[in-house]
Amino acid sequence: MKTLLLVFFCIFPLFTSAQWQNDTRLSNDISISHTSLNNAWCIAANNNFVHIVYTNSGDGVPGLYYKRSTDWGLTWETEIQLANNLSFSFLPCISVSGLNVHVAWDDFRNGHYEIYYKRSIDGGISWGADIRLTNNSASRYGPSVSVSAQTVHIVWDDERDGNREIYYKRSTNGGLNWQPDLRLTDNSYSSSNPSVSVSGSLLIIVWQDSRNGQYQLYYKRSSDGGLIWGQDTRITNTTEFSGNPSVSVTGSNVNLVWNDTRDGNFEIYYKRSTDGGLNWDADDRLTNNSFDSEFPSIAATGQGIHIVWFDTRFGNPEILGKRSTTGGVSWESDMRLTSNTAVSREPSVAVSGSVVNVVWSDTRDGNYEIYYKRDPTGNPIGIQIISSEIPNVYSLSQNYPNPFNPTTNIRFAIPISGFVKLIVFDIQGREVETLVNEKLEAGVYTSGWNASEMPSGVYLYKVEIATFSEVKKMILLK
Repeated sequence: MKTLLLVFFCIFPLFTSAQWQNDTRLSNDISISHTSLNNAWCIAANNNFVHIVYTNSGDGVPGLYYKRSTDWGLTWETEIQLANNLSFSFLPCISVSGLNVHVAWDDFRNGHYEIYYKRSIDGGISWGADIRLTNNSASRYGPSVSVSAQTVHIVWDDERDGNREIYYKRSTNGGLNWQPDLRLTDNSYSSSNPSVSVSGSLLIIVWQDSRNGQYQLYYKRSSDGGLIWGQDTRITNTTEFSGNPSVSVTGSNVNLVWNDTRDGNFEIYYKRSTDGGLNWDADDRLTNNSFDSEFPSIAATGQGIHIVWFDTRFGNPEILGKRSTTGGVSWESDMRLTSNTAVSREPSVAVSGSVVNVVWSDTRDGNYEIYYKRDPTGNPIGIQIISSEIPNVYSLSQNYPNPFNPTTNIRFAIPISGFVKLIVFDIQGREVETLVNEKLEAGVYTSGWNASEMPSGVYLYKVEIATFSEVKKMILLK
């Protein structure tokens, strides 16, 4: 009976509902600070690093700013101005792979809107020069960026063809050099608000398109990292508005959210594919109220899927969230993340390990400021207790499967409660990801690792528990 009780209390903290901490104000200026007004991500997380980008009009002209945390969002460093010119810089987006941080945004310094890019190769400490990615007399809007290892992908909508079309550009050396612009859509209507996500060589782009009269969602896929693209495929089919998509790919699972008016008001819908975008499940309505739920942002890792959006059901725009720990099969109830009489909108979400991170724009201080919120245990799928017996000795097992692509499981046992760290390194000994970093009760555990953003090769994983430490190798084959 004592063993069973101990197992119960060991399991319980891992599977309780989300535990969101207090709102944290990240900007403090008398001028307006905004996250992105489109559906791109303004926040990215990797291990203990959390990165955000936003705009601030301190001199009357929106400038681009960056801020980071190196301790899972607990404390934040001083902001850095990334774009310093007398023209508009806005609609920023960010993506991260290891210590490489990639930022893209709209910029008016050339007399019309162009896409600019900037990178850091040391985790946000220092930044390279601004790189102009587009160059013609038309305007373009709303970049979305996603990175896998050293390949960086950017999409945006572009007016060079007389109407808005979706364009794509990539770098295969971490943003140092860029290939030519590639036009992905070709019709006489408007194709806009693209969202891009990559997992290994699988690349998915979703956008809203008016070629059928009313805006509907279309997607396009590449299975070779952006070299060859499939055809445009319509993914929603209603007579009402479907738009503002946000897509997140993990392994072969593609997760898509958007806002939709088929129910008479804006509601949040979800759709998934488990075979890399070849086939899709039916639309799944995630919200159900008579008010507007708009501009969702999604982040997926393994079976954990996290969505945030802004919602007017409480009388003013507030940030709400929802999660699935079953890969989108079932969903928990809506969770209200903000509660004040001001405007909270433009949320963006990122996940690292067990931590869920959300950033948004908020007027509670009299003007728009940047706010942040974290749930340190909001992504509980990474670690599970698997045995009701308390082990006699510490142990670290070989991962399974091995070789693997892209997910594997690591099993370890601890006979006495204590602080546990489980860390993955590349073959050069550089830390890739922290899987476990918390106090655990005695028991046998398994932790999953999703290496969809990592290149093929040999990796090391190390467990540190009290006086016990062990390292093993595993092989990722793509």
